[in-house]
Amino acid sequence: MQKTDIIIVGGGIVGLATAYRLVQTYPGKRIVILEKEAELAHHQTGHNSGVLHSGIYYRPGSLRAQNCRTGKLAMEEFCREHEVPFDLCGKVIVAIDEAEIVRLESILERGQQNGVACEMIDRNRLLEIEPHSAGIQAIHVPEAGIVDYRQVCNRLAEIVRNAGGTVTCDARVTSIQQSNGKVVVVSTAGDFEATCLVNCTGLHSDRTTKLGGIRPENKIVPFRGEFFELKPEVHHFVRGLIYPVPDPRFPFLGVHFTRVIHGGVECGPNAVLAFAREGYRKTDINLRDLAESLTYPGFLRMALKYWKTGLGEMWRSVSKRAFVKALQRLVPEIRSEHLVTAPSGVRAQLLGRDGSIVDDFVIQENDRIVNVCNAPSPAATASLNVGTLVVERLASRLT
Repeated sequence: MQKTDIIIVGGGIVGLATAYRLVQTYPGKRIVILEKEAELAHHQTGHNSGVLHSGIYYRPGSLRAQNCRTGKLAMEEFCREHEVPFDLCGKVIVAIDEAEIVRLESILERGQQNGVACEMIDRNRLLEIEPHSAGIQAIHVPEAGIVDYRQVCNRLAEIVRNAGGTVTCDARVTSIQQSNGKVVVVSTAGDFEATCLVNCTGLHSDRTTKLGGIRPENKIVPFRGEFFELKPEVHHFVRGLIYPVPDPRFPFLGVHFTRVIHGGVECGPNAVLAFAREGYRKTDINLRDLAESLTYPGFLRMALKYWKTGLGEMWRSVSKRAFVKALQRLVPEIRSEHLVTAPSGVRAQLLGRDGSIVDDFVIQENDRIVNVCNAPSPAATASLNVGTLVVERLASRLT
């Protein structure tokens, strides 16, 4: 059995950022990261569109707002220091008609309360920024940007290793036990004993929480986000990021256009129930995952409440024409022949038993374990600050 001080389960960006903050704060502590896949950042982090979020949407005072603002600045500083390319390409949130302007004004107010550099602009200014965009009014967020979070993760892992930490892949955790002031972990890469453990398993965070002896308050339900990308000849349609005015009832922002750091433009996503927690394709089905979702009261209540919206999302999933129509609200020149299918992502959506959408960070803990139960967008942007918060939770256990 390998003995260490801290075990981090999950090699995505939140787990790696936590390890990075640990080696900074406690340079003498031994750290082991256990990742069940053969590579790091394989799931939500690796399927992320790469946006550096500004924090304009989030309720002032919420963990999302606080972590996003501080975390974004920390991520930019990290990228500069470690030569990870990023681009503050800017973003516009576009109102298509008069009915959306009231919501747009509300978003602007939130952004200003959160300290975001943003301004309301008219149609003429919008066309200077995004000449092919529709819209009668918009919010311009010049500080929004893009980055490659996989590259960030690789750099974080390198730093952790250089500081003496261990990063072990192909290490699926099958058991977590606490006894005699220690945490004992059984994995496919061997057994480990530590003073404390951090659960950063994203799509499986509720299951890992339960494995560690805490009954999770809510359940993860996976939603697949499906994307297209623009062909090179029409990349000029989008200079930065073009977003619609979101419906405040939902955590999803609606289909939008995202320029990516290595070139190209992604379009999407729509959001449909995934039939597996790692269901990146329509044909990916895990009967256990699907049964959990379909029998969970929280999902059933949410589906009943938002069935009409859900049907629209499912229709876009099977109809490229419907998807194109949604994109044309933002960029009218888009045509079906301009799009090619891009890889999908899966979002770990935490749902309450009452059908509520849990849209903020949630951390549960006991004597030896800290569980990051919910890390919604902007988790990647905020990851370095989330790592700091987790380290603060661990402080009493490590002294």
